[in-house]
Amino acid sequence: MNWTDERVEKLKKLWSEGLSASQIAAQLGGVSRNAVIGKVHRLALPGRAKAGGAPTAARPKRPAAPARPATFTARVATRTVARPAGATVLKEEVAFEYDEEPVTRVVSNVVVPMSRNLELTQLTERTCKWPNGDPLKDDFHFCGNESPDNSPYCAYHQRLAYQPSAERRRMR
Repeated sequence: MNWTDERVEKLKKLWSEGLSASQIAAQLGGVSRNAVIGKVHRLALPGRAKAGGAPTAARPKRPAAPARPATFTARVATRTVARPAGATVLKEEVAFEYDEEPVTRVVSNVVVPMSRNLELTQLTERTCKWPNGDPLKDDFHFCGNESPDNSPYCAYHQRLAYQPSAERRRMR
């Protein structure tokens, strides 16, 4: 299908009326929606007019947040956030406020078992494979305590590794 002057004029007219590319393609016949979009782009036509013709009403503003007490002091923290921008990722500092101090639960009945400090070559199917320390340092080792029922971790490290999702949400 060739774009004749007559068909281009009809395309411009239908585009200015606010018809979609699919509707224009159907009216022109013998051309796909993508062909219409490509031709509109090559002709550098302005954005499609709204089909209703009436301008859209401005959004109503959100009501203001309730005032905070005079004794309130907001804590401001910053953190670096990576955000995609086209084909690159930008890093920027983002400031945010948070209202309350995180709640820390003190549990008095937790017993941390003594680690057997095993090296990788000393681990078996029945020993805890919880890593302790920095793998790049000489004092790196694994827990090495007895692990039950084909689990990679001892009972203590299982509780750390496999927290129920509801408990993780509470801890945040």
